[in-house]
Amino acid sequence: MKCGDSGADAHEDSQDGPTALIVMGVSGSGKTVLAQELSRMLGWTYAEGDDFHPRDNIRKMASGVPLVDADRWGWLESIAAWMDAAAARGQPVVVSCSALKRSYRDVLR
Repeated sequence: MKCGDSGADAHEDSQDGPTALIVMGVSGSGKTVLAQELSRMLGWTYAEGDDFHPRDNIRKMASGVPLVDADRWGWLESIAAWMDAAAARGQPVVVSCSALKRSYRDVLR
């Protein structure tokens, strides 16, 4: 299980506790700051979701071209694969990621 049920203790040491916390929101909302602080407080590994974008996405964004859904699937799948690998190692993680649409969040579940 990647995400704990609402009300679950995120610092729980049991196997049944959450293995990933995903901090989501719009640009400039404080996702990174919050995720880094949670990572520090919990002692969990932190990753910035933007670091998983493929080069083509980075080029598009740098030139002001907005990404479309087709651009995002591989990016989201990369984040999900990283979280799955961490969970398989028993390593809980915190990720900051925009994932504004439900369909994007579904990839990360």
